[in-house]
Amino acid sequence: MDYQQEFVDRGAERIGLQIYPEPDSRTAPAVVVWPAMGVPARFYRPFAVELRNAGLAVHVVDLRGTGTSSPRPSRASRYGYPELAADVGAVQAVLKPRLDGRPVLLLGHSLGAHACLLHLASTGGAGIAGMVVVAAGLAYWRTYPRVRGVLTLMQTQALGATAALLGVWPGWGFGGRQSRRVIGDWSYTARRGRYPELNGAEPERALAQLRTPVLAVSVEGDRYVPAPDLDHLCGKLAMAPVERMHYTTTEAGVPLSHFSWVRAGGPLARKVTEFAGQL
Repeated sequence: MDYQQEFVDRGAERIGLQIYPEPDSRTAPAVVVWPAMGVPARFYRPFAVELRNAGLAVHVVDLRGTGTSSPRPSRASRYGYPELAADVGAVQAVLKPRLDGRPVLLLGHSLGAHACLLHLASTGGAGIAGMVVVAAGLAYWRTYPRVRGVLTLMQTQALGATAALLGVWPGWGFGGRQSRRVIGDWSYTARRGRYPELNGAEPERALAQLRTPVLAVSVEGDRYVPAPDLDHLCGKLAMAPVERMHYTTTEAGVPLSHFSWVRAGGPLARKVTEFAGQL
């Protein structure tokens, strides 16, 4: 299934946006998919097709510096989580004229979910009917079994220190090339189990007051985000109605991981459509 490639200009940055063909109903709920760290939007094509076939209007975004978005992260890049959250708002503003009158869902995978949640924290969820969090956690070391947790802490802090020293994360074996602030913010959450400040504001307090319905999905076989790490993140959504789901290999029909669920996402796409229909 072909998609239409568009772009959203953000000053010196250009954000790639893929728009899939409309389903039969032009009033169908819409979903905007935000990828994991270093993963291009085109990787989500099998899942996007499943979402579209399940009856949703589908849009997939490339995170800053990834896929069709430009420029590539360098030592000159100064953006972190606050700018990624602001990108979510910028894309929503561009899509608003064509999505007015329908329920709009954000679906974030891993880092993409953090960008979406921080956007919701800064706006109170305005204009968004629901949020789907897939395989996303803070990598908080205390949510892992003891030895693995210590190793996670050491690894995440080593990446943060390397990015700070080099001025950019080169993508050595993890996450693709990234701005040093993105890696720095990520390593902060792994160390502290909470988000850093968002432009001087405290996002944790705003998340606790958020009332946007959330479908939170952990994935069997996910080494990066075990279910307790996602549960820790869900614990921050004190007032939001949260539905928890664990996507299993039995449901998918194939072994799953942090990434492979994208290519076996038919049952999950139907669950997302069901969730959209309940909003």
